Amino acid sequence: MSDPKIIVALDYPQAQPALDLVARLEPTLCRLKVGKELFTAAGPQLVEQCMQRGFEVFLDLKFHDIPNTTAQACKAAASLGVWMVNVHASGGAAMMRAAREAMAGFARPPLLIAVTVLTSLTDADLVAIGYAGSASENVERLARLAAASGLDGVVCSAEEAALLRAALGAGFVTVTPGIRLPGDARGDQARVVTPEEAVRRGAHYLVIGRPVTQSADPVATLQTIERSIASGKAAS
Repeated sequence: MSDPKIIVALDYPQAQPALDLVARLEPTLCRLKVGKELFTAAGPQLVEQCMQRGFEVFLDLKFHDIPNTTAQACKAAASLGVWMVNVHASGGAAMMRAAREAMAGFARPPLLIAVTVLTSLTDADLVAIGYAGSASENVERLARLAAASGLDGVVCSAEEAALLRAALGAGFVTVTPGIRLPGDARGDQARVVTPEEAVRRGAHYLVIGRPVTQSADPVATLQTIERSIASGKAAS
């Protein structure tokens, strides 16, 4: 079975442009990420339509609430048959354990990962909201908490992937947004790297949005990124 490393972020305000892009993509080249904006606009039906086309879906809703509420939300997400679900590690160990337990009864539960520090945040931003230490220090602390709570991995910047691989082992999944092709604008991301560098640092999966969604030829762009990833693996 193929295990595409690229997760295309369907960051659209409505279902139709997202489905138009999905129709041009291939499940062997990528998985899909459905986030808050699109899910709020289009709901579970959009997720089901993506899966009907053969794609595995990362439902990126970043659940963060009291343990029971988060657990029930994760259970509902798992019932959709998605490939991956996430919560905020800052919700605490009890919340993450409850989410893990809620999905234990599924024959094929989704991967459950935790958001550590958003890739839009800098060290200065963290100080402003009351976090002590650098972004990388907070990422490691929250990742260790997620691992101890039974989660499969975390969302982090590729800048921290090597750190977490050393701290938690190669089997602990790292999902890395903030991926940009050489020469691309950073947009609203603060901690960004190229696909080649991300896999060289040990990232398992790369969330890529604008470089693919704004491409005139998304499949050709994905193929270029795949070659870049292969180069990064060879060098790692």
